[in-house]
Amino acid sequence: MTFCDSLPFGRALAVTAALAVLTAGCASTPSESQDKPGGRSFTVAATGDVLIHPELVEQAAEDAKRTGKGEAGLDFGPLMAGVKPVIDKADLAVCHMETPVGTPRGPFEGYPEFLVPPQILTTLKDVGYDTCSTASNHAYDHGPKGVRRTLDAMDRVGLGHTGSARTPGEAEKVRILDVRGVKVAHLSYSWESFRNPTPRKEDWAFNRLDLGAIKKAEARVRQQGAEVVILSVHWGAELRNEPSASQIKTAERITEETGIDLVIGHHAHVVQPIQKLNGTWVAFGLGNQVARHSSPSGLTEEGAIGWFEFRETASGWNVSARYRTTLMDIPPETGPGEKLPAGAVEDHRLVDVRQVLDEPGGLSPDRLARYRLAAERTRGFLFNRGAPGGDGLAELSLKD
Repeated sequence: MTFCDSLPFGRALAVTAALAVLTAGCASTPSESQDKPGGRSFTVAATGDVLIHPELVEQAAEDAKRTGKGEAGLDFGPLMAGVKPVIDKADLAVCHMETPVGTPRGPFEGYPEFLVPPQILTTLKDVGYDTCSTASNHAYDHGPKGVRRTLDAMDRVGLGHTGSARTPGEAEKVRILDVRGVKVAHLSYSWESFRNPTPRKEDWAFNRLDLGAIKKAEARVRQQGAEVVILSVHWGAELRNEPSASQIKTAERITEETGIDLVIGHHAHVVQPIQKLNGTWVAFGLGNQVARHSSPSGLTEEGAIGWFEFRETASGWNVSARYRTTLMDIPPETGPGEKLPAGAVEDHRLVDVRQVLDEPGGLSPDRLARYRLAAERTRGFLFNRGAPGGDGLAELSLKD
Protein backbone atom coordinates (compact mmCIF):
# COMPACT_ATOMS: atom_id res chain seq x y z
CA MET A 1 0.00 0.00 0.00
CA THR A 2 1.08 3.61 -0.44
CA PHE A 3 2.16 5.92 2.40
CA CYS A 4 -1.32 7.47 2.39
CA ASP A 5 -2.96 4.03 2.44
CA SER A 6 -0.86 2.96 5.40
CA LEU A 7 -2.33 5.63 7.71
CA PRO A 8 -5.55 4.18 9.20
CA PHE A 9 -8.07 6.77 10.35
CA GLY A 10 -7.43 6.23 14.05
CA ARG A 11 -3.72 6.91 13.65
CA ALA A 12 -4.25 9.87 11.34
CA LEU A 13 -6.07 11.72 14.11
CA ALA A 14 -2.92 11.64 16.18
CA VAL A 15 -0.42 12.97 13.64
CA THR A 16 0.72 16.58 13.48
CA ALA A 17 -0.89 19.16 11.25
CA ALA A 18 2.17 19.24 9.04
CA LEU A 19 2.00 15.50 8.49
CA ALA A 20 -1.72 15.77 7.76
CA VAL A 21 -0.95 18.21 4.98
CA LEU A 22 1.65 15.84 3.61
CA THR A 23 -0.69 12.87 3.59
CA ALA A 24 -3.47 14.91 2.01
CA GLY A 25 -1.10 15.70 -0.82
CA CYS A 26 -0.46 12.02 -1.37
CA ALA A 27 -4.04 11.47 -2.49
CA SER A 28 -3.41 12.90 -5.94
CA THR A 29 -0.15 11.08 -6.53
CA PRO A 30 -0.46 7.91 -8.65
CA SER A 31 0.56 4.88 -6.61
CA GLU A 32 2.62 3.58 -9.48
CA SER A 33 5.01 6.53 -9.22
CA GLN A 34 5.77 5.62 -5.62
CA ASP A 35 7.04 2.12 -6.36
CA LYS A 36 10.54 1.73 -5.00
CA PRO A 37 13.16 1.42 -7.76
CA GLY A 38 14.42 -2.15 -7.56
CA GLY A 39 11.80 -2.83 -4.88
CA ARG A 40 10.53 -6.29 -4.07
CA SER A 41 7.16 -7.67 -5.14
CA PHE A 42 5.12 -10.82 -4.70
CA THR A 43 1.64 -12.18 -5.42
CA VAL A 44 -0.89 -13.81 -3.10
CA ALA A 45 -3.75 -16.09 -4.15
CA ALA A 46 -6.41 -16.55 -1.46
CA THR A 47 -9.55 -18.67 -1.49
CA GLY A 48 -12.55 -19.57 0.65
CA ASP A 49 -13.76 -22.65 2.47
CA VAL A 50 -12.45 -26.15 1.77
CA LEU A 51 -15.42 -28.19 2.93
CA ILE A 52 -15.40 -31.86 1.94
CA HIS A 53 -18.97 -33.13 1.99
CA PRO A 54 -19.77 -36.86 1.59
CA GLU A 55 -20.60 -36.48 -2.11
CA LEU A 56 -17.05 -35.27 -2.75
CA VAL A 57 -15.61 -38.27 -0.92
CA GLU A 58 -17.69 -40.49 -3.22
CA GLN A 59 -16.33 -38.57 -6.22
CA ALA A 60 -12.75 -39.06 -5.00
CA ALA A 61 -13.40 -42.80 -4.74
CA GLU A 62 -14.71 -42.92 -8.31
CA ASP A 63 -11.74 -40.91 -9.56
CA ALA A 64 -9.26 -43.18 -7.76
CA LYS A 65 -10.69 -46.14 -9.68
CA ARG A 66 -10.10 -44.29 -12.95
CA THR A 67 -6.68 -42.84 -12.21
CA GLY A 68 -5.19 -45.59 -10.04
CA LYS A 69 -3.74 -42.77 -7.93
CA GLY A 70 -4.39 -41.29 -4.51
CA GLU A 71 -4.26 -43.05 -1.17
CA ALA A 72 -6.54 -45.64 0.42
CA GLY A 73 -8.87 -45.53 -2.58
CA LEU A 74 -9.37 -41.75 -2.70
CA ASP A 75 -7.99 -39.30 -5.27
CA PHE A 76 -9.06 -35.64 -4.99
CA GLY A 77 -6.70 -34.57 -7.77
CA PRO A 78 -9.22 -34.54 -10.65
CA LEU A 79 -11.73 -32.65 -8.50
CA MET A 80 -9.41 -29.65 -8.01
CA ALA A 81 -7.20 -29.81 -11.12
CA GLY A 82 -9.10 -26.97 -12.80
CA VAL A 83 -7.72 -24.27 -10.48
CA LYS A 84 -4.11 -25.43 -10.41
CA PRO A 85 -2.91 -23.03 -13.17
CA VAL A 86 -4.08 -20.06 -11.08
CA ILE A 87 -3.09 -21.26 -7.60
CA ASP A 88 0.29 -22.57 -8.71
CA LYS A 89 1.10 -19.24 -10.39
CA ALA A 90 1.02 -17.28 -7.10
CA ASP A 91 4.12 -16.70 -4.99
CA LEU A 92 2.02 -17.40 -1.89
CA ALA A 93 -1.24 -19.37 -2.03
CA VAL A 94 -3.49 -19.38 1.05
CA CYS A 95 -6.45 -21.69 1.58
CA HIS A 96 -8.92 -22.13 4.43
CA MET A 97 -9.13 -25.68 5.81
CA GLU A 98 -12.48 -25.55 7.57
CA THR A 99 -12.68 -29.00 9.15
CA PRO A 100 -10.64 -31.60 11.01
CA VAL A 101 -9.38 -34.64 9.13
CA GLY A 102 -9.67 -38.30 10.08
CA THR A 103 -7.55 -41.27 9.10
CA PRO A 104 -7.08 -42.21 5.43
CA ARG A 105 -9.59 -45.07 5.49
CA GLY A 106 -12.17 -43.32 7.63
CA PRO A 107 -14.78 -43.41 8.94
CA PHE A 108 -15.69 -39.95 7.67
CA GLU A 109 -18.48 -37.60 8.72
CA GLY A 110 -20.32 -34.71 7.12
CA TYR A 111 -22.34 -31.92 8.67
CA PRO A 112 -22.69 -31.05 11.52
CA GLU A 113 -19.49 -32.55 12.99
CA PHE A 114 -17.13 -32.93 10.06
CA LEU A 115 -14.36 -35.49 9.83
CA VAL A 116 -12.90 -35.57 6.33
CA PRO A 117 -10.23 -37.57 4.46
CA PRO A 118 -6.68 -36.34 5.02
CA GLN A 119 -6.04 -37.08 1.34
CA ILE A 120 -7.52 -33.65 0.54
CA LEU A 121 -4.45 -32.08 2.16
CA THR A 122 -2.14 -33.83 -0.31
CA THR A 123 -4.24 -32.44 -3.15
CA LEU A 124 -4.20 -28.91 -1.72
CA LYS A 125 -0.42 -29.08 -1.62
CA ASP A 126 -0.23 -30.53 -5.14
CA VAL A 127 -2.51 -27.80 -6.51
CA GLY A 128 -0.05 -25.21 -5.22
CA TYR A 129 -1.23 -24.06 -1.79
CA ASP A 130 1.53 -23.10 0.61
CA THR A 131 -0.38 -22.52 3.84
CA CYS A 132 -3.93 -22.66 5.20
CA SER A 133 -5.90 -20.93 7.91
CA THR A 134 -7.44 -23.46 10.31
CA ALA A 135 -9.41 -21.35 12.81
CA SER A 136 -13.10 -22.00 12.15
CA ASN A 137 -16.34 -22.88 13.89
CA HIS A 138 -15.66 -26.52 12.92
CA ALA A 139 -12.01 -26.63 14.05
CA TYR A 140 -12.97 -28.26 17.35
CA ASP A 141 -15.63 -30.65 15.98
CA HIS A 142 -13.65 -33.63 17.29
CA GLY A 143 -11.90 -31.97 20.18
CA PRO A 144 -8.16 -31.68 20.74
CA LYS A 145 -7.54 -35.07 19.14
CA GLY A 146 -9.08 -33.83 15.89
CA VAL A 147 -7.02 -30.63 15.98
CA ARG A 148 -3.84 -32.56 16.62
CA ARG A 149 -4.51 -35.12 13.90
CA THR A 150 -5.25 -32.37 11.37
CA LEU A 151 -2.11 -30.36 12.05
CA ASP A 152 0.04 -33.52 12.10
CA ALA A 153 -1.34 -34.46 8.67
CA MET A 154 -0.67 -30.98 7.31
CA ASP A 155 2.90 -31.17 8.56
CA ARG A 156 3.40 -34.52 6.84
CA VAL A 157 2.43 -33.15 3.42
CA GLY A 158 4.32 -29.88 3.88
CA LEU A 159 1.26 -27.65 4.06
CA GLY A 160 1.61 -24.68 6.39
CA HIS A 161 -1.10 -23.83 8.92
CA THR A 162 -2.12 -21.13 11.35
CA GLY A 163 -5.11 -20.53 13.62
CA SER A 164 -5.27 -23.74 15.66
CA ALA A 165 -2.74 -25.44 17.90
CA ARG A 166 -1.79 -28.73 19.52
CA THR A 167 -0.37 -27.16 22.67
CA PRO A 168 -0.54 -23.81 24.50
CA GLY A 169 3.04 -23.16 23.43
CA GLU A 170 2.24 -23.70 19.76
CA ALA A 171 -0.72 -21.33 20.10
CA GLU A 172 1.71 -18.52 20.89
CA LYS A 173 3.71 -19.05 17.72
CA VAL A 174 2.91 -17.53 14.33
CA ARG A 175 4.30 -18.80 11.05
CA ILE A 176 6.44 -16.25 9.22
CA LEU A 177 7.06 -17.21 5.61
CA ASP A 178 9.79 -16.07 3.26
CA VAL A 179 8.02 -15.03 0.06
CA ARG A 180 10.48 -13.87 -2.59
CA GLY A 181 12.67 -12.35 0.09
CA VAL A 182 9.80 -10.74 2.03
CA LYS A 183 8.91 -11.92 5.54
CA VAL A 184 5.14 -12.52 5.52
CA ALA A 185 3.15 -13.49 8.63
CA HIS A 186 -0.23 -15.20 8.38
CA LEU A 187 -2.77 -14.89 11.22
CA SER A 188 -6.10 -16.74 11.49
CA TYR A 189 -9.11 -16.08 13.75
CA SER A 190 -12.70 -17.33 13.94
CA TRP A 191 -15.90 -16.94 15.88
CA GLU A 192 -16.62 -19.73 18.38
CA SER A 193 -18.77 -22.75 17.55
CA PHE A 194 -22.09 -22.78 19.37
CA ARG A 195 -22.47 -26.52 18.84
CA ASN A 196 -19.10 -27.57 20.24
CA PRO A 197 -17.78 -24.73 22.40
CA THR A 198 -14.17 -25.19 23.42
CA PRO A 199 -13.67 -25.97 27.13
CA ARG A 200 -12.03 -23.12 29.03
CA LYS A 201 -9.01 -25.29 29.82
CA GLU A 202 -8.41 -25.75 26.07
CA ASP A 203 -9.33 -22.30 24.82
CA TRP A 204 -5.90 -22.12 23.20
CA ALA A 205 -6.93 -24.82 20.66
CA PHE A 206 -7.92 -22.20 18.09
CA ASN A 207 -7.96 -18.42 17.88
CA ARG A 208 -11.21 -16.58 18.69
CA LEU A 209 -12.02 -13.49 16.67
CA ASP A 210 -10.97 -10.71 19.05
CA LEU A 211 -9.51 -7.37 18.03
CA GLY A 212 -7.29 -7.15 21.10
CA ALA A 213 -5.80 -10.57 20.39
CA ILE A 214 -5.21 -9.63 16.74
CA LYS A 215 -3.40 -6.45 17.79
CA LYS A 216 -1.15 -8.38 20.17
CA ALA A 217 -0.39 -11.04 17.55
CA GLU A 218 0.45 -8.41 14.96
CA ALA A 219 2.76 -6.61 17.38
CA ARG A 220 4.49 -9.89 18.19
CA VAL A 221 5.14 -10.87 14.57
CA ARG A 222 6.29 -7.35 13.70
CA GLN A 223 8.86 -7.62 16.49
CA GLN A 224 9.95 -10.93 14.98
CA GLY A 225 10.62 -9.24 11.64
CA ALA A 226 7.37 -9.64 9.68
CA GLU A 227 7.22 -7.03 6.92
CA VAL A 228 3.71 -7.98 5.74
CA VAL A 229 0.86 -9.38 7.86
CA ILE A 230 -2.09 -11.20 6.29
CA LEU A 231 -5.19 -11.91 8.39
CA SER A 232 -7.71 -14.68 7.69
CA VAL A 233 -11.07 -14.30 9.44
CA HIS A 234 -13.96 -16.75 9.74
CA TRP A 235 -16.97 -14.47 10.23
CA GLY A 236 -20.35 -13.24 9.03
CA ALA A 237 -23.73 -14.81 8.33
CA GLU A 238 -23.99 -17.95 6.22
CA LEU A 239 -25.50 -17.72 2.74
CA ARG A 240 -25.62 -13.91 2.77
CA ASN A 241 -23.90 -12.18 -0.13
CA GLU A 242 -23.80 -8.90 1.77
CA PRO A 243 -21.43 -8.62 4.75
CA SER A 244 -23.20 -8.28 8.08
CA ALA A 245 -23.11 -5.12 10.17
CA SER A 246 -20.70 -6.80 12.60
CA GLN A 247 -18.41 -7.83 9.74
CA ILE A 248 -18.28 -4.29 8.43
CA LYS A 249 -17.69 -2.82 11.89
CA THR A 250 -14.94 -5.35 12.63
CA ALA A 251 -13.30 -4.71 9.25
CA GLU A 252 -13.36 -0.98 9.82
CA ARG A 253 -11.72 -1.35 13.22
CA ILE A 254 -9.07 -3.77 11.93
CA THR A 255 -8.14 -1.43 9.10
CA GLU A 256 -8.22 1.66 11.35
CA GLU A 257 -6.47 0.30 14.44
CA THR A 258 -3.92 -2.20 13.14
CA GLY A 259 -1.28 -2.38 10.46
CA ILE A 260 -2.70 -5.55 8.89
CA ASP A 261 -1.89 -5.48 5.16
CA LEU A 262 -4.64 -7.76 3.82
CA VAL A 263 -7.84 -9.29 5.25
CA ILE A 264 -9.20 -12.55 3.81
CA GLY A 265 -12.72 -13.61 4.84
CA HIS A 266 -14.67 -16.86 4.68
CA HIS A 267 -17.54 -18.76 6.37
CA ALA A 268 -20.57 -17.39 4.47
CA HIS A 269 -20.16 -20.09 1.75
CA VAL A 270 -21.17 -17.49 -0.85
CA VAL A 271 -19.25 -14.65 -2.48
CA GLN A 272 -19.19 -11.31 -0.68
CA PRO A 273 -17.60 -7.99 -1.74
CA ILE A 274 -13.94 -7.11 -1.93
CA GLN A 275 -13.42 -3.54 -0.75
CA LYS A 276 -10.58 -1.23 0.18
CA LEU A 277 -11.20 0.16 3.68
CA ASN A 278 -8.88 2.78 5.14
CA GLY A 279 -6.33 1.87 2.48
CA THR A 280 -6.41 -1.90 3.16
CA TRP A 281 -8.04 -4.53 0.96
CA VAL A 282 -10.73 -6.60 2.69
CA ALA A 283 -12.16 -9.68 0.98
CA PHE A 284 -15.29 -10.09 3.10
CA GLY A 285 -16.02 -13.58 1.78
CA LEU A 286 -14.56 -15.56 -1.11
CA GLY A 287 -17.28 -18.21 -1.09
CA ASN A 288 -16.46 -21.89 -1.18
CA GLN A 289 -13.26 -23.06 -2.80
CA VAL A 290 -14.53 -26.62 -2.83
CA ALA A 291 -17.80 -27.88 -1.30
CA ARG A 292 -20.95 -29.79 -2.14
CA HIS A 293 -23.81 -28.81 0.16
CA SER A 294 -26.68 -31.29 0.50
CA SER A 295 -29.04 -28.71 -1.00
CA PRO A 296 -27.02 -26.76 -3.60
CA SER A 297 -28.35 -23.25 -4.04
CA GLY A 298 -26.36 -22.23 -7.11
CA LEU A 299 -24.67 -19.52 -5.04
CA THR A 300 -22.86 -22.02 -2.81
CA GLU A 301 -21.18 -23.49 -5.89
CA GLU A 302 -19.78 -20.12 -6.97
CA GLY A 303 -16.51 -18.85 -5.52
CA ALA A 304 -13.66 -16.46 -6.12
CA ILE A 305 -9.91 -16.63 -6.02
CA GLY A 306 -8.63 -13.34 -4.64
CA TRP A 307 -5.35 -12.28 -6.26
CA PHE A 308 -3.25 -9.57 -4.60
CA GLU A 309 0.02 -8.10 -5.85
CA PHE A 310 2.29 -6.45 -3.29
CA ARG A 311 4.83 -3.94 -4.60
CA GLU A 312 7.36 -2.28 -2.35
CA THR A 313 7.32 1.50 -2.06
CA ALA A 314 9.61 3.89 -0.20
CA SER A 315 7.21 3.83 2.75
CA GLY A 316 5.45 0.47 2.72
CA TRP A 317 3.52 -1.64 0.24
CA ASN A 318 1.25 -0.84 -2.67
CA VAL A 319 -1.36 -3.61 -3.03
CA SER A 320 -3.50 -4.20 -6.11
CA ALA A 321 -6.45 -6.61 -6.24
CA ARG A 322 -7.71 -9.00 -8.91
CA TYR A 323 -10.05 -11.99 -8.84
CA ARG A 324 -10.87 -15.17 -10.72
CA THR A 325 -14.33 -16.80 -10.65
CA THR A 326 -14.70 -20.49 -9.83
CA LEU A 327 -17.66 -22.86 -10.03
CA MET A 328 -18.23 -26.32 -8.60
CA ASP A 329 -19.82 -28.43 -11.32
CA ILE A 330 -22.42 -30.81 -9.84
CA PRO A 331 -23.92 -33.70 -11.83
CA PRO A 332 -27.74 -33.84 -11.94
CA GLU A 333 -29.34 -36.50 -9.77
CA THR A 334 -30.51 -39.61 -11.58
CA GLY A 335 -32.64 -42.56 -10.59
CA PRO A 336 -31.61 -46.24 -10.76
CA GLY A 337 -30.61 -47.09 -14.31
CA GLU A 338 -31.33 -43.56 -15.51
CA LYS A 339 -28.78 -41.99 -17.85
CA LEU A 340 -27.54 -38.43 -17.67
CA PRO A 341 -28.97 -36.04 -20.28
CA ALA A 342 -26.73 -35.38 -23.25
CA GLY A 343 -24.15 -32.67 -22.51
CA ALA A 344 -24.84 -32.70 -18.76
CA VAL A 345 -22.14 -32.45 -16.09
CA GLU A 346 -20.86 -35.94 -15.36
CA ASP A 347 -18.56 -35.41 -12.36
CA HIS A 348 -18.01 -33.00 -9.51
CA ARG A 349 -15.29 -30.67 -10.74
CA LEU A 350 -13.93 -27.31 -9.59
CA VAL A 351 -13.86 -25.09 -12.66
CA ASP A 352 -11.89 -21.96 -13.51
CA VAL A 353 -14.79 -20.14 -15.15
CA ARG A 354 -12.73 -17.70 -17.24
CA GLN A 355 -10.61 -20.48 -18.67
CA VAL A 356 -13.75 -22.38 -19.75
CA LEU A 357 -15.40 -19.30 -21.25
CA ASP A 358 -12.24 -18.49 -23.19
CA GLU A 359 -11.87 -22.07 -24.43
CA PRO A 360 -15.37 -23.61 -24.41
CA GLY A 361 -14.61 -26.48 -26.74
CA GLY A 362 -17.77 -28.45 -27.48
CA LEU A 363 -19.72 -27.50 -24.38
CA SER A 364 -23.48 -27.22 -24.76
CA PRO A 365 -25.19 -23.80 -24.76
CA ASP A 366 -26.79 -24.63 -21.40
CA ARG A 367 -23.44 -25.37 -19.79
CA LEU A 368 -21.93 -22.16 -21.17
CA ALA A 369 -24.91 -20.18 -19.93
CA ARG A 370 -24.29 -21.51 -16.42
CA TYR A 371 -20.65 -20.40 -16.52
CA ARG A 372 -21.62 -16.96 -17.81
CA LEU A 373 -24.12 -16.62 -14.98
CA ALA A 374 -21.44 -17.51 -12.44
CA ALA A 375 -19.05 -14.96 -13.94
CA GLU A 376 -21.56 -12.12 -14.02
CA ARG A 377 -23.10 -12.86 -10.63
CA THR A 378 -19.72 -13.20 -8.92
CA ARG A 379 -18.58 -9.94 -10.47
CA GLY A 380 -21.68 -8.22 -9.15
CA PHE A 381 -21.24 -9.50 -5.61
CA LEU A 382 -17.52 -8.70 -5.50
CA PHE A 383 -18.07 -5.14 -6.73
CA ASN A 384 -21.10 -4.45 -4.53
CA ARG A 385 -19.26 -2.13 -2.12
CA GLY A 386 -17.51 0.02 -4.68
CA ALA A 387 -14.19 -1.73 -5.33
CA PRO A 388 -14.06 -1.12 -9.11
CA GLY A 389 -13.14 2.24 -10.50
CA GLY A 390 -10.66 4.13 -8.37
CA ASP A 391 -9.74 1.13 -6.22
CA GLY A 392 -8.98 -0.93 -9.30
CA LEU A 393 -10.49 -4.35 -8.61
CA ALA A 394 -10.60 -6.30 -11.88
CA GLU A 395 -10.65 -9.81 -13.23
CA LEU A 396 -7.29 -11.57 -13.33
CA SER A 397 -5.79 -12.52 -16.66
CA LEU A 398 -3.22 -15.32 -16.53
CA LYS A 399 -1.37 -13.47 -19.30
CA ASP A 400 -0.62 -10.53 -16.96
